Amino acid sequence: MYDVGHFINGKEVDGRSNRFGEVFQPSTGQQVGRVSLASDSEVDSAVEVAKAAANRWRDASLSARVAVMERFRELLEKGADELAEIISRENGKLFLDAKGEVLRGMESVEFACGAPVHLQGAFSELIGSDIDAYSLRQSVGVVAAITPANFPAMVPLWMIPNALVCGNAVIFKPSEKDPSAGMWLANRFTDAGLPDGVLNVVNGDSEAVKALLAHPGVDAVSFVGSTPVARAIYEMASIGGKRVQALGGAKNHLMVLPDADLSLAADAAISAGYGAAGQRCMAISVVLPVGGVANELVQEIELRAKKVVVGDSMDPSAQLGPLITKQHRDRVAGYVAAAESTGAEVVVDGSDQMNRSGFFLGPCLVDKVSSGMATYRDEIFGPVLSVVRSKDYSEAIDLVNANPFGNGAALFTSSGKAARAFQRDARIGMLGINVPVPVPPAHFSFGGWKGSLFGDLHMYGPDGIKFFSRGKTVMTRW
Repeated sequence: MYDVGHFINGKEVDGRSNRFGEVFQPSTGQQVGRVSLASDSEVDSAVEVAKAAANRWRDASLSARVAVMERFRELLEKGADELAEIISRENGKLFLDAKGEVLRGMESVEFACGAPVHLQGAFSELIGSDIDAYSLRQSVGVVAAITPANFPAMVPLWMIPNALVCGNAVIFKPSEKDPSAGMWLANRFTDAGLPDGVLNVVNGDSEAVKALLAHPGVDAVSFVGSTPVARAIYEMASIGGKRVQALGGAKNHLMVLPDADLSLAADAAISAGYGAAGQRCMAISVVLPVGGVANELVQEIELRAKKVVVGDSMDPSAQLGPLITKQHRDRVAGYVAAAESTGAEVVVDGSDQMNRSGFFLGPCLVDKVSSGMATYRDEIFGPVLSVVRSKDYSEAIDLVNANPFGNGAALFTSSGKAARAFQRDARIGMLGINVPVPVPPAHFSFGGWKGSLFGDLHMYGPDGIKFFSRGKTVMTRW
């Protein structure tokens, strides 16, 4: 049993609140640690440390900031397996999935290393009599980075590197369900030469989040989580005059047209629906067969789903690991158990995996789902694929666009005309054409539309630089 405290002013410290959260190993169902849950006074102390450090860090040269980031990237690459094992142990994600998460996070670090280009301004000579004008970007101040349990390394790396190279100090609040990855990242930043106090980790629950949102010393808030919480954070932080980007949930559709390669589409549904146990905001949760392909496509998915190997997160033969908590596993299973009473048909029921030790649920496939059912309406966030049948493209795209979420969607087709129509018609932030999980690379930006994003700027990439810096225009006459 281990304890996880906080990381303040360049070192790990014990919590003072005498409140703790339990940390489990999802593959066994056993508690392996506990995490300190910060009080308001501990949050206040961390913000004061960050404020003092921010004043010094913003004056550091851009080359010095980038040098830290380059050293951190080297340490991240060397420690990728170690970090992946930490993630796998506390999150339940398969080791290979966890390793992939680290590598995707590393892309954002590499993008941040290009800050000298990303932060360039513009110059105009003689815009008036002996007057020149130029633009520049400067730091925001103290940034709160609040991240979810499902990607304990990648999502923080979407935020923290860009925030740091822009000259900000960061208060990082990881999920209390898997806090060790965040502490590992903080220690590696210190090893890379980041000055004390520039990055601080405050572990905690909703009390710590509320304290950060209300604190006048916090200038900006970056958040990824569920839509209800994202909306609340956006509203609370905005009222306090803070800059906010809050990414919410999703209900991502995979539309399959009659001319699609059904074998390819079925493979995509399996990997995109059951990868990471469905616990990702870009998971495919709705398969949308169009026209007469539904029966054959459902059969193809069923055959594959029944062959998925469920096992321990560190088992190299496993293809689907556990969910992160027992409570979440039981919630997800509840949707499947209730589906038939609402008129749906459970084709594959993974509840037989609930008999083993750990928080397991096997692949679930629910057919003949309608848009009014909870199975379709809610973000289930687990290994559940719902099949909604549509008679034609027009009905299918209307369904996609009527959904309150707008994170991602995919189309499988062999028609360039259909693909062009889809990319214009879909009111969704990220689209895939014969690509099931369209997560953009780090030199683009990540973010949805509608109830999947609160704020104007997307996550990481060029929008990340814009969010973590402020534009300023200067006019001079000499």
